[in-house]
Amino acid sequence: MRLHDLKPRPGAKHRRKRLGQGESSGHGKTSGRGGKGQTARSGSSVRIGFEGGQMPLIRRIPKRGFNNASHTVEYIPVNLNALNQFENGARVDEAALRSLGLANGRLPRIKILGTGEITKKLTVSAHAFSAAARTKIEAKGGACEVIQRKPVQTAKA
Repeated sequence: MRLHDLKPRPGAKHRRKRLGQGESSGHGKTSGRGGKGQTARSGSSVRIGFEGGQMPLIRRIPKRGFNNASHTVEYIPVNLNALNQFENGARVDEAALRSLGLANGRLPRIKILGTGEITKKLTVSAHAFSAAARTKIEAKGGACEVIQRKPVQTAKA
């Protein structure tokens, strides 16, 4: 293969939309900007949710009640069959899982799930285990160690 043989993948290049090229083009007359008004003018844009000065819907509706989303505990899932990469009798902790790329992401906690079968005796250390994962690990003679998260301490005034 030479440089002159290179070409983009099919579908990677698009023709640009040619505005104002007559009614039959589908983009003539108002050139896709609708009728008159603020959005038809050049250089203008209105922010998302702006309703022309009217009180926007997001500010009109009441906001009350409890939102549970701020109290959720999220885990990086790791399936049991992924743990077969480790040697028999090895200790599997958070650092080992992250170094092999089995637990990628910014979330601070790891949960071992019971999908697949484990073929080796391992000592697994994680923040949480599913019931199926715990029984399968212990059936092979391994051990499950739960890592306790340290509570966040606030600065005293």
